[in-house]
Amino acid sequence: MLLGLVLALPGPLSARAPATEAPPLAVPGLLEEHLAPEFWIQARPAPDQVILTPEQIEQQNARMVAEDESIFDLHALPARLEGTQVRAWIEGLASMPSRELFDAEGQPVEASRLARIQDNVAIDAVPATQDTRFGMVVHRADLRAFPTALRVFHSPDNSDIDRFQESTLFPGDPVVITHESADGEWYFVVSDRYAAWIEKQYVAQGERDRILARASAEPFLVVTGATASTVYTPENPRVSNVQLEMGVRVPVLADWPATRAINGQIPAAHWVIELPVRGDDGALSFEPALLPRSADVADDYLPLTEANIIRQAFKFLGERYGWGHSYNARDCSGFLSEIFRSFNVLIPRNTSRQSISPALDRLGFDENDSWDDRVAALAEARPGDMIYFPGHVMMMLGHVDGEPFVIHDTSGMSWLPDPEGELVRLRLNGVVVTPVLPMMSNRTTPTVNRITSIQRLRP
Repeated sequence: MLLGLVLALPGPLSARAPATEAPPLAVPGLLEEHLAPEFWIQARPAPDQVILTPEQIEQQNARMVAEDESIFDLHALPARLEGTQVRAWIEGLASMPSRELFDAEGQPVEASRLARIQDNVAIDAVPATQDTRFGMVVHRADLRAFPTALRVFHSPDNSDIDRFQESTLFPGDPVVITHESADGEWYFVVSDRYAAWIEKQYVAQGERDRILARASAEPFLVVTGATASTVYTPENPRVSNVQLEMGVRVPVLADWPATRAINGQIPAAHWVIELPVRGDDGALSFEPALLPRSADVADDYLPLTEANIIRQAFKFLGERYGWGHSYNARDCSGFLSEIFRSFNVLIPRNTSRQSISPALDRLGFDENDSWDDRVAALAEARPGDMIYFPGHVMMMLGHVDGEPFVIHDTSGMSWLPDPEGELVRLRLNGVVVTPVLPMMSNRTTPTVNRITSIQRLRP
């Protein structure tokens, strides 16, 4: 087996014998059985052992809020915001790129258009002080670097990585509204893990205490599938086909009368949940909605075990890669974030912050650490451990004949079938299972050599 040869010889490149035929699934060492979560679960000595109890997770989250500067504690924000702080959030998010940009049709974006987008930020309109306004997201919505829906790219032939796309917020996410664009169509908001621009139509303003209290409302359901959607209803489009992502928590209206219809249906085959909606005046209210009993949900956060981590990760297997949660999907760090959200575990949004977070159990690497050092660390890694490289993260799955395998949301991987030949680039562009050791950053640098840290959740 090719992967078995990687450790048989001392060096990462000399260890690779020429491949005699293409791997059956294109990825070297990947077999059909590796694509089932039970393969990895059965290989673990105690897959159902709880890693952190709910109480320990609460403590872990409190530590994350206290120690990680990328996490915003909305509860702690003052009743009035200083303009200097708001401008720092806005200007700290992004500056307009100086290099040439291209639109989705591959055409250059004119400098005058970029200037109009910059003007729409209206930074000079930020007041010296302002009341702290709270809102709630009512629909999955993009977070943008600037108040525009224009998608921009670094080259005319690559429309996957939109340089203005930052992240996404989900229904029920609380935010603080800090600023409005000049055209009145966008808010600059602060959520618990990100500050960016969001379309105004997806945010409803409401009372602080009511919004913040919703996170602890009981009883509730947690989405444990990749997604779940409310039923279609022509009577109330605001709660029709609302998509809820993995880890989203929604209150349940447990005392809803069994014979009382909601939008033309009695809830005999549904849960009755409560969703936030935005009125014509922009105000927040809540309305009942029907979630099918077939939806993949739970009445509490899942126990944090290796088995559950693996099962949750595999629910995204094959999903298209979406930079900044574009394509109604997610990227490498968002993939991890949603998995851990289903256990009520809070982690930063981006790899740059996740990889250095002081609130996690971090094993760091630098130029003094060898390939052997990093491989030894991978040999000790457990399912759920997060393996970081510049700009990317993988989640540990387990080992096959001692070789580390991961699941990750990636644009692709390269490997070297023949040490004397050329790199093979695989356009994976989604959530995939891969081995780690054959991966190459370039023809002479194994990807292993670029590991910057392994972040872990430990008691």
